[in-house]
Amino acid sequence: MKRRSFIQKGALSGSFFALGGTGLFALNAAGAGNREPLHEFNLNYAPHLGMFKNMAGDDPVDQLNFMADQGFTAFEDNEMRNRPVELQQKMADTMQKRGLQMGVFVAHKIYWTEGNLTSGNLDKRAEFLEDIKQSVEVAKRVNAKWMTVVPGYVDQRLDANYQTANVIESLKQASAILEKENLTMVLEPLNFFNHPGLFLKESPQAYMICKAVDSPACKILFDIYHQQIQEGNLIPNIDACWDEIGYFQVGDNPGRKEPTTGEINYLNVFRHLHDKGFTGIVGMEHGNSMPGAAGEQAVIDAYVTCDDF
Repeated sequence: MKRRSFIQKGALSGSFFALGGTGLFALNAAGAGNREPLHEFNLNYAPHLGMFKNMAGDDPVDQLNFMADQGFTAFEDNEMRNRPVELQQKMADTMQKRGLQMGVFVAHKIYWTEGNLTSGNLDKRAEFLEDIKQSVEVAKRVNAKWMTVVPGYVDQRLDANYQTANVIESLKQASAILEKENLTMVLEPLNFFNHPGLFLKESPQAYMICKAVDSPACKILFDIYHQQIQEGNLIPNIDACWDEIGYFQVGDNPGRKEPTTGEINYLNVFRHLHDKGFTGIVGMEHGNSMPGAAGEQAVIDAYVTCDDF
């Protein structure tokens, strides 16, 4: 039997289909917070908005309640910084009520095609630091501890060592802001295939930068999807970077869909994180491999399967 077929045939008794179409959303809306979650996970997996919109509806608050009803204990939202303050507050109130930890949001404008932190340009550095200050206020509002930072594009006119020094200096100044608030920026290396030309690509590179910045406010976001493409050797590289990793994100490869759809053995990876005592957040930064409610249930079932250790 194919791996995906086995997972689908083994779907749990709380399946969407057992409740008949949109019945699960109706159940969710009628009794959110009044019953036990359907699943109990070993790790703090964090879905994002839109991942369960067919089952939960378009309203962000309904989606958060649905996540909590399923047993997820965290949530991440790259776009939180750009959402209206009123919606940020509603989402924060719901997360607090339902026991959902807030994961990462993107802390600043990311430059995808030109140097910013790499260049040493003081105007770009000032813009970055102002974004960090504004993100502190967002973090306070939504009870976030982590925010994502991407240093930007390679500056072709500068030696790589100068670029590294420029990035480190900018991050040191940002860390001075974040340390006062007990917040952490997590640096995300992005793979060369999906994001050609970006400065930060590999976990050893991120590790070296974090060591140079030397602050509890500057850690690594180890995205397992990106690092499978960029360097592979996942578990040994996780171990080598362990003391500087603050956050994980996942997606299977190829395709960047839910675990079990690609080549990564997420059962073993999740077990390893758990055995090492990781109590932070594992962001579900991927798409759904199938459309509609069936695809959303497949995502839930995949995490149940890969968390079964």
